[in-house]
Amino acid sequence: MSDVVRARRIASAAAFKPAMDRRSFLLAGAGLALAPTIAAPASAQPSRFAAAARYSAERLGVSLLVIEGGRTLFEDYPRPGGPARGWELASGTKSFTGVMAAAAVQDRLLAWDEPAAETLPEWRDDPRKRRITIRDILSLTSGVGGPIGRPPTYAEAIRAPATYEPGQRFQYGATPFQIFGEIMRRKTGGDPLAYLRRRVFDPLDIRPTHWRRGADGMPHMPQGAGFTARDWSVFGRFVIDGGRAGRRQLVDREALDACFAPSQANPGYGLSWWLLRPGLIPPGPGAGIPQDADLRGFTDFVMAAGAGNQRLYLSRQRDLIIVRQGRFRGLRRAPRWSDAEFLRLILDA
Repeated sequence: MSDVVRARRIASAAAFKPAMDRRSFLLAGAGLALAPTIAAPASAQPSRFAAAARYSAERLGVSLLVIEGGRTLFEDYPRPGGPARGWELASGTKSFTGVMAAAAVQDRLLAWDEPAAETLPEWRDDPRKRRITIRDILSLTSGVGGPIGRPPTYAEAIRAPATYEPGQRFQYGATPFQIFGEIMRRKTGGDPLAYLRRRVFDPLDIRPTHWRRGADGMPHMPQGAGFTARDWSVFGRFVIDGGRAGRRQLVDREALDACFAPSQANPGYGLSWWLLRPGLIPPGPGAGIPQDADLRGFTDFVMAAGAGNQRLYLSRQRDLIIVRQGRFRGLRRAPRWSDAEFLRLILDA
């Protein structure tokens, strides 16, 4: 590892530092019932977030939830949204894989810098693939690309060629996450989603409303999960708190914070999470993700993001969670989305 990359990883983890004494978890009896404090309906709330709510609704928004310091400041569900209705997160699903990997690191199922070929023997004779690490795969710098939509099956993903040297180039796409799914399938001897549920979702008392699967019956890792805004925010709370749920450390903090260390190929992407940092390379044109000049004032945020402008924004520095979900239908007719403009409305209102 170069000194430059090491310095960036340390700096990124330090910047994403939680407010240690704030919690939004509600303890019920001997178990954990985790949920944000419920706010009054949007019509009964002050107009502080009205402009942001209008901006979201005009772009097919169905949910907007703002939680600061464990307190829900704003909650709004334009039709056909609702607090109990789940919406597909699209590529917002990807960020679950980084957390799954961090749990697996804690459980000693894998290490960030182990060669994937240790688990995938069919890669051992390929001069490029045999040097690809877990970190390379989840930072999208493995050299294995692929389409953004329509994830391949796990077997198809494993067969995809490596067209670049590991670490050389950032390539946004679905294939690396399906490769990771196959690695976890072999590591756990079962369904990767079952592992994620047991290690993270069940202890947080959150449930996906649905999760799409491929022709091979395996869960899609890059997209396809559905969550309510409230449950997605609980997951965000757990991430802000460094892998803790109340007094329980579900995932080792050091392992989790590795998800927010940038790669040399893309300073704006960690391990399955977007980092709003200078030099960010977006997934493609029209994604709405800010770059350089538009990042001013937002560099403390990390983000899970998906098509339809599904967003989970997290800032440990501000102890702030923002969930925004939207519909896919009619997306081409909706006004263009800008994360920078939306965050300015949230933060400056």
